[in-house]
Formats: sequence, C-alpha cells, structure tokens
Amino acid sequence: MTKAGRTYLDWNATAPLRPEARAAMIDAMDLVGNPSSVHAEGRAATSVMERARQQVAVAFGAQAADIIFTSGATEAAALALAGRSLSGGEIEHDAVHSWITADLPMGPDGQIKIPDPARSCVQAANSETGILQTVPPGLAVCDFTQAFGKVPVSFDWSGVEMALISSHKIGGPKGVGALVVRRGTEVPAQIRGGGQEMGRRSGTENLIGIAGFGAAAAAAQRDLDAGRWDEVAQLRNILELELDDAANKTILLGKGAPRLPNTTCLATPGWKGETQVMQMDLAGFAVSAGSACSSGKVRTSRVLRAIGLDDTAAASALRVSIGPDTTEDQVRRFAQAWLKSFARHDARAA
Repeated sequence: MTKAGRTYLDWNATAPLRPEARAAMIDAMDLVGNPSSVHAEGRAATSVMERARQQVAVAFGAQAADIIFTSGATEAAALALAGRSLSGGEIEHDAVHSWITADLPMGPDGQIKIPDPARSCVQAANSETGILQTVPPGLAVCDFTQAFGKVPVSFDWSGVEMALISSHKIGGPKGVGALVVRRGTEVPAQIRGGGQEMGRRSGTENLIGIAGFGAAAAAAQRDLDAGRWDEVAQLRNILELELDDAANKTILLGKGAPRLPNTTCLATPGWKGETQVMQMDLAGFAVSAGSACSSGKVRTSRVLRAIGLDDTAAASALRVSIGPDTTEDQVRRFAQAWLKSFARHDARAA
C-alpha cells in the first residue's frame, strides 16, 4: 500500500481497511433499526449483524453461535480471562499478559511449554517476531489475533475452549472483535445490561463495525484460499535476503522457526529501534519498533527479552510487517533505504 508517496509496512499493527469492509459499513450506516428491536427496521439490522456473524464464523472455522462480538480483542481477552487463574508465557500481548500468571517456560525455539493446556492461555502467533506456537487441543484460551487471516486456522479443529480475534488485523474497522466460545463453555458477562450477545456482552452492538468485520473476514478467507499469503511469504524472504548485507551486525529474530508469512523482526544492537522508525518514516516508510500497543513506551520489549535478547539488543528491534497489497518494488526500496541508514549508523559507531 502506498499513499501520497508513502509505503505502509506495519500490517501487524493494523491492516489497511478493505474495500469490501468499507462498502459493508457504508450500507450499514443507512440502517436505522436497533438489532434488539422486533419491528421491520430492527429485523433488517439484525439480519446484517447475523450475516456478519456467519461470515466471521465461516472464516474462523467456527459456528455462528460461537461468536460473541466485542469492542476488540482486548475486551474479548477480559471477557475470557476475568476471574480465571491461567498460566501463560512472557511473550503474550499486554491485553492477555495483564490477566495471567506468566510462568510457562519457553524453549530456545521460541515454543511455549504447556504442561496443562486446560489451565493455560497461549497465543497462536506473536505480533513482534511472527513466531507461531503449536496450539494444543484443550487449551483454555488462545489469542488468534495475529494468526487469523494470515495462516489457516479452524476453531472447531483446534480443540481450544475460547479464542480471541480482532477485526482491524484482517482489514476490517478498528474497535470491533470477537470472543469465540466453544459450545457449553460458561462465560460470565462482564458488561451487564440488556443481555445482548446471548447474555454474554450487553450493550447495543456496533452494527457498522460488525458489518465491516464480517465483510473483511470473508475477503480475508478468499485471499488465504487463493494463496495470497504464500506470495506475501515470498516477498518477506526477498526482503530478508536484501538485508543480508547487514547480517554480521543484525539479528533476524525467529529465523528458522515457523513464522507468520509477513513478519520480519530485526535487532541491531546499539541502534535504537525508535531511531530506525523515525529515519524510515522520514524516508516514506511506516514500520514499527514492536507491538503497536507498547511502541513509544519507555521500556524494552519483554517479548524480546523472553526470547533471549539483552536490553540493548531488545531496544534495537525493528518490525516490518507486510500484506497482500505490498509489492516487490516497495520491499526492495525499503531494504535499500534501511541499508543506507544502517551504513550511516555503522560508520558513526566505528
């Protein structure tokens, strides 16, 4: 994606809004009815919402009745985890990490060891490194936020009890997501009121956002089925080959491990990630120094420390995350711009 001379390479933070989602949202804006109303206008709104629920369910390999719409994966995490005592790893996203006991060990391959899945919460993919986890059947909660739409997933086949997903990571609007709940699982409501979402999440549903989420999920599934993300993986590999000129000074995180097809995370000890982000921004490229929810905070990434980096190396990380709209020319131009900045940094450090 390029706009006004800029190139967007931060898809793990948020994916560009898909045209299908935009169109569905515009159509939903014309609906006056409340989905909880029984008159014709309310039924029309309900129809749009339930179509979106079905679209999300099909794309995620779940049943429509499993989908509880929320304001995003963060709320879904709170709904799933509040009042429960679950273990997880240090690499979990803040939205999950704040609810769990981060005491599960991790091997040198980046895989979390999960002795008791029924008492554990583990992510399917890490937003910073792209490393994929092996998700065991019977896992209490799994954060599929980064994996959904990029790699094949099926809630039904996974055997997971509950899953978290987000709209804006797959090209839908921000501010909507879902908790996916296996049938028979008890989920006490955290937001009480009118009993919407099968009594699990009260409050009038965000119909416009939900419509966009559903359309984005259907489009994301088409992209996945068409092999678009295999093409993305090829572009990621081209990028990493282009960056080989700095290989003796730069660590490629997750190299050799199963990873998301779109994620490259580099650490160049002594060259702060925030500095790299600003230099690339001035060069016309949007990238990040890590998770969008922790970027800009004065701290090193606990995810990168957990996989073995010291504070200096962790503070030097740069994440490039691409998508189906990214072109080979954009990838190569970014590599050239980054290598040019790296050469200046290396010369100063010599």
